[in-house]
Amino acid sequence: MENNAYTKTAIVVGAGIVGLATARALAIRNYRVTVIERTTKAVGASIRNFGMIWPIGQPDGGLFETAALSRTIWKEICTEANIWHDEVGSLHVANNQEEWAVLQELEHAYRDRGYQLLSKNQTKARSPFVATDRLMGSLYSKDEMIVDPRKAIAAIPAWLSGQYGVTFVWEKAVTSIEHPVVYAGSQKWEADLVFVCSGADFETLYPEIYAQQPFTKCKLQMMRMGAQPDGMRIGPALCGGLSLVHYNSFKAASSLPVLKQKYEEEYPEYLKWGIHVMAAQNQEGELTIGDSHEYGMTHEPFDKAFVNQLITDYLGSFVQLPNTSVVETWNGIYPKLTNGGDSVVVYPEDGVTIVNGLGGAGMTLSFGLCERTVGTMGLL
Repeated sequence: MENNAYTKTAIVVGAGIVGLATARALAIRNYRVTVIERTTKAVGASIRNFGMIWPIGQPDGGLFETAALSRTIWKEICTEANIWHDEVGSLHVANNQEEWAVLQELEHAYRDRGYQLLSKNQTKARSPFVATDRLMGSLYSKDEMIVDPRKAIAAIPAWLSGQYGVTFVWEKAVTSIEHPVVYAGSQKWEADLVFVCSGADFETLYPEIYAQQPFTKCKLQMMRMGAQPDGMRIGPALCGGLSLVHYNSFKAASSLPVLKQKYEEEYPEYLKWGIHVMAAQNQEGELTIGDSHEYGMTHEPFDKAFVNQLITDYLGSFVQLPNTSVVETWNGIYPKLTNGGDSVVVYPEDGVTIVNGLGGAGMTLSFGLCERTVGTMGLL
């Protein structure tokens, strides 16, 4: 229900996950919020991902706490807005001794998180689709949650509008900001606060600010496989060993360099193209598979067939599926910090805040980051 007791006004530029998270954080603090989006709906990186809310990928400390907060907020929104979600957890499998050593170390390093080391038989019981030819065991975490990003990101605006009176202005590209005025061509809006959540668009608003930050862009390739027969579910989100060298949280294992050296010898093409392989299942039973990582400020729009083939080949090394038909392929581009940072919150002028740079962890971190960012600005 719309709140008639607004205290101040705010404009959010961008209706991707960061923009939606910012809008929510402002709306619950009694701001009259207007979200302005250049397209008819969010079509960028926020819908071109696994839909994984992924605390296991974040190291202890502030990042893990932010991920946990995000998960809590996601759960609340999905419940209130009747958005499909699956609190299915994650399963990282080990097919060689080096991978198994890393998983054992991670179980010990993060013992407070309640991870479970599973034997070969226990792994198979957790997910019937895990290939067992070379399987040594796995690491199970209960914390990860899956949404369908296409449906979730499309549903949240209606929930924000109905619950908090947030206004969405679609098909208007914000071209300049002179606080308190926001311009889209000849049209203009005014607000006490403006938040710029423009994702990989570094060129339109405050390009000089982005030029001063350690930003690049990451292109990833992903695909969707058809539903498994008879409504079969894979259980937890499934991850192969290559994922162990992708997430910073796994650096807690001292044996990780040994595993990486093994991959440099056995999987040089995978490391060259930043490939690690995961699978998440949506409500229809379809599997989202990926992904690769290419870095640079400008990317070719064309997908590489051999990269998709590498992904599906590696998937077959640890997952056996009845249906491996690929029904969709795509690429996505998201902003990435080159200095190892996890986000950027900067203030280009009084009353204006840029929130960006969450890399591939946008679904995992955005709600927590924006809740904390807005909550510490003294806006109440």
